[in-house]
Amino acid sequence: RPTGGRPVRRCPGRLLDPARRERVERIRDDASALPVAAPDRLPPVLVTPPWTVRRPRADPPVVGGLNRPTGSATAWLPGERERWAAIVPGWSGWWRGDDLSVLAAEVAAGRAGSYEAIHFFVRATEELARPLLPSWRPDESWGADEWMSRLAGRYELDALPAALHLARTAPKSVGEVLLPYVDGEVADLMADWLDRLKTGRPVARAWLRRHPEYAVRALLPAALGAPGPRRRAAERALRLVAAEHRGVLLGVAREHGEEALAAATAMLDADPLAQLPARMPSLPAWLDPAVLPQVLLRDRSAALPADAVRHLCTMLAISPPGEPYPGVEVVRAACDTDSLAEFAWALFESWQSAGAPSKDGWAFTALGLLGDDSTARRLAPLVRAWPGESQHTRAVTGLEVLAQIGTDVALMHLYGISQKVKFRGLREQAARKVTEVADGLGLTPEQLGDRLVPDLGLDADGSLVLDYGPRRFTVGFDEQLKPYVVDGSGARRKDLPKPGARDDAGLAPAAHKRFAGLKKDVRTLAADQIRRFEAAMVTGRRWPAADFRRYFLSHPLLWHVVRRLVWATVDDAGQVVTAFRVAEDRTLADVDDETYTLPDDATVTIAHPLSLGAAVPAWAEVFADYEILQPFPQLGREVYRLDAAERAETLLRRHAGVTVPAGRLLSLERRGWRRGMPQDAGIQSWLEREAPGGRAVVIDLDPGIAVGVVDMFPDQKIEAIWVNDVPRGDWFQRGGKVRLGDLDDVTLSEVLRDLAEVTR
Repeated sequence: RPTGGRPVRRCPGRLLDPARRERVERIRDDASALPVAAPDRLPPVLVTPPWTVRRPRADPPVVGGLNRPTGSATAWLPGERERWAAIVPGWSGWWRGDDLSVLAAEVAAGRAGSYEAIHFFVRATEELARPLLPSWRPDESWGADEWMSRLAGRYELDALPAALHLARTAPKSVGEVLLPYVDGEVADLMADWLDRLKTGRPVARAWLRRHPEYAVRALLPAALGAPGPRRRAAERALRLVAAEHRGVLLGVAREHGEEALAAATAMLDADPLAQLPARMPSLPAWLDPAVLPQVLLRDRSAALPADAVRHLCTMLAISPPGEPYPGVEVVRAACDTDSLAEFAWALFESWQSAGAPSKDGWAFTALGLLGDDSTARRLAPLVRAWPGESQHTRAVTGLEVLAQIGTDVALMHLYGISQKVKFRGLREQAARKVTEVADGLGLTPEQLGDRLVPDLGLDADGSLVLDYGPRRFTVGFDEQLKPYVVDGSGARRKDLPKPGARDDAGLAPAAHKRFAGLKKDVRTLAADQIRRFEAAMVTGRRWPAADFRRYFLSHPLLWHVVRRLVWATVDDAGQVVTAFRVAEDRTLADVDDETYTLPDDATVTIAHPLSLGAAVPAWAEVFADYEILQPFPQLGREVYRLDAAERAETLLRRHAGVTVPAGRLLSLERRGWRRGMPQDAGIQSWLEREAPGGRAVVIDLDPGIAVGVVDMFPDQKIEAIWVNDVPRGDWFQRGGKVRLGDLDDVTLSEVLRDLAEVTR
């Protein structure tokens, strides 16, 4: 304890566990540490950044009398309105009162309770609900992401007042409902969220990118108006828009006259490094540049001095997600990328060791600004695990970080989380992020997934030569994309040997490190891609011939899987025209081993054995002759069919009443099934699997699976198996709405295959 005078500086090492303390001591004692760079070798922003220099305050130009658009409109993405309108909230069946006319009178008189009113607007006919909706102001936001989306999809502008009212009090729950709306109040709210509300910024950025021209027209009067919070928020929003649509902003300003154009130009041309928050943050006590890895200049000849490192940390601290301070890019251009990534990871670990204080969360999001592929490899497993450690919010931030890193490897991990992770909330958040990234590229999430498979630096033939100097090794891959190594004598090894004394001191360690990174990437990629191919076969996904050639046939890694499957061209009705395989020289061959030329206008799919029909034995013989092992069951896949009586039923009775261990049932999650929405006491009472046509196959369970304690009820009885007319289960329905025979044969076969697997 200090005894008086200046306080004694606390030693960070005392706060560290033994392993971290050893690392700190190793960094401090490292004789190989580079000298610090002189100021004249650094970017000015790292020597005298704007927040350290007092500048005379200049009043910005004010242009009054600008009018903004009146009225409101909606701008939906393709299929978005229909999808929202079809949402059936998971709790919506709880209400037992069926006389909606009586309830309408209660709502009109203001006597209906919160949930009664929500139930009314969700379930009522348009004739009853639409006249009452504009004046309704809900005071309950629980589940509003579902029911408010439904109302927006069904009633569009009539639902806007309720959506705005809720968004002001519960932006995290309802903010995304405002995305389709083009409205002045919505624009003001988005600018405000972007400026001061951390939880609202992702939605605000999405809205501004979705409606750039309207945002300019709605916010320009405030951005050129009297100084104050409203102007500051509008300026910040328009700078974000101008990063991609500067011409649009200046074009709108020109419509208001030369004075407005000059003021808008001055706003955009102001020194971006001087755009600072009203209140600069202080760096935390746990931050000590001396115990962090050195940040090296781009030529790796010198390192940043401690003061410059602190300035870099300040830049990171004033960089909200999605809006990095411009000085960060200056530093990225001047410094070595590998050392920046290592520095950022060590900074993140220090933040975690300090208890991960939320006010210093910038030390986490800095990974998105300075991270690289190695950062993504380290971060993705943590993101997958955090929800199980009561850190769902941190995991969601991790998704944002992966998206901001933005490399193929980072997006590959993000896409993988969206496809398979045991925590449903995280999986859905990842899917939204993937959709956001895909929308920005004009793609569907599935198309983005095709493009996110990195080539990992492999040669065109799908191999990689690693040079140790005196020794060279070739890396290849088997049918499961597991790497193996062939040495100079042609002998096959499971792994790459460690560098030896006779190997080149520079080449060998770099090659060994590259192979270690390759194994990690392929381990993640292999399981995801093989699962994607199997899911594509089951769902009947199709590709244009050009995409098949570009993303599969020519891909140096995926072609190892592609050549072990039977593919087919299909007509508009989905019927197989020609089945083919990929030979070792990447030519195509039919079942008779004759060369096949894929037409440029063909549509390609992965052939399901049901669609191959009587040709399956012949194809199996071809694959056996060539000793081709398949990555998942295709030609040897069991197929199942319903009899005529079962096809007319709405309940599948084959497995009803069977008791199955809970763990075996949960294995269905690996095949695309998911647990239903938790009900009373946190019990998940059904499993569901989406089916074509916006439907779901549902397995009702008794007693159900306890959230977080899956072994509480080790045995589960299958109560009923049925098909719902929406893509989820329903506690209150618990019975068939759709005839089993209305499902396509492949979906039925796969469902019956899954049930046979878990009940045998």
